[in-house]
Amino acid sequence: MATSESPKDVSFSQGIRMMFYAMKPNETSFPNLDEVPDYVKQATPFFISLMLLELVLGWILKGKLAVRVDDALTSISAGILSRLPMLFFRSIEFSTYIYVWEKYRLFNLPWDSPWTWHLTFLGVDLGYYWFHRMAHEVNIMWAAHQTHHSSEAYNLSTALRQSALQVYTSWIFYCPLALIIPPPVYAVHLQFNLLYQFWIHTEVIENLGPLELILNTPSHHRVHHGRNRYCIDKNFAGTLIIWDRIFGTFEAENEKVSYGLTHPINTFEPLKVQFHHMHYIWTTFWITPGLWNKLSVIFKGPGWSPGKPRLGLLEEIPEVTGKEVPYATHVSGSLQLYALVQFALMLGFYEDTFADKDALSQATLLLRSGYIILTLTSIGFLMEQRPQAAILETFRCSVFLMLYWLNYLKPFIPSWTHTFEGQGCPAGAGTFLKADQPSVHILFSICTIYWAIRSMRQLASGDPKEL
Repeated sequence: MATSESPKDVSFSQGIRMMFYAMKPNETSFPNLDEVPDYVKQATPFFISLMLLELVLGWILKGKLAVRVDDALTSISAGILSRLPMLFFRSIEFSTYIYVWEKYRLFNLPWDSPWTWHLTFLGVDLGYYWFHRMAHEVNIMWAAHQTHHSSEAYNLSTALRQSALQVYTSWIFYCPLALIIPPPVYAVHLQFNLLYQFWIHTEVIENLGPLELILNTPSHHRVHHGRNRYCIDKNFAGTLIIWDRIFGTFEAENEKVSYGLTHPINTFEPLKVQFHHMHYIWTTFWITPGLWNKLSVIFKGPGWSPGKPRLGLLEEIPEVTGKEVPYATHVSGSLQLYALVQFALMLGFYEDTFADKDALSQATLLLRSGYIILTLTSIGFLMEQRPQAAILETFRCSVFLMLYWLNYLKPFIPSWTHTFEGQGCPAGAGTFLKADQPSVHILFSICTIYWAIRSMRQLASGDPKEL
């Protein structure tokens, strides 16, 4: 797809409309795949703006903040991890689609026809419905998708809690479209379908009246994220709720929804959030007797075990009492602020690594990816107040200094200027994000010394609360 420097950058007006699937066919039709903008990448400032708006509205309407720092950082960390493989490989969703299109297409629909555009809209949305449904009904696919459901909160940051593994099965459900739909048209709608689902992850919007009959809305999607028994395996829609109504999986929101997995994982560690159910399948596979039962562990529902129906028994799902307390740790305000600062600095590395990936060597990309994963893991440890958190954070800061001195990492905060200027904002709109390299270097040096001292105190006291 087109790079962020291409003339196909979206305007501010288009950026708002693309978040709600309100772009027109004549402004989003392209003859070649390379001309399709990376709408998801260009949505970053709109993600941030909408999350800030949700915070303000939540405070005004409900008298409380809609977001907890620990949960939000975990959700955004999952989104970052889900995109790191794209530094090294072309998306399998596009690679397989292009292969089918080039080898097996039946005929060419015109790329610039509004009929093709609207047919693709329906086709991608129907493909998403069946992928999403299978991601709940096939255990190995649920191992990837459960990441998105692991948050016990429901806000816009939850929408960013994406799986690093999900893309390796979702492509199957879109391949039939490659028989007739040109890849550029598919690429546009695959992104818009994803972006539309961002704004429906909120409790600020309650009911949208007649639109509830056709569209997937915050109310419908709250049901999907619920662990109440009436919410299980309901409302798989991406954009249009009509698919759930047609295929019998629709459920309206009635009693208060309790969010998260039926068996909460109680962690802010990003790698565990991503892979814990895969580990569960692995261990269950080996202790389950019989080849057929072993295969059923992989390909039947997450609730299946020998002697049960394919999807398990609904009555075995724990009842929601309304007294459930989301997992949280009592982290000091100063530690939360420290984590937020380190996370913001890491986002600078992340954004610029993607912006410059074509000019960077594989070794540099690997080192930067490793540093990003290390940073996210360390922040997760800090949020959980793990005994090893101080040592890991000291090690992380030391790694930063080493990579900085070797010129594999730079404090890339100035890149955020281009992110905001690229959306049609005034040229100076991003200057407040700039930071000179020596000052950031000194900041990390101080952090390294500080955390070394804290780690020694922690080891001496044996009390993780020293953090």
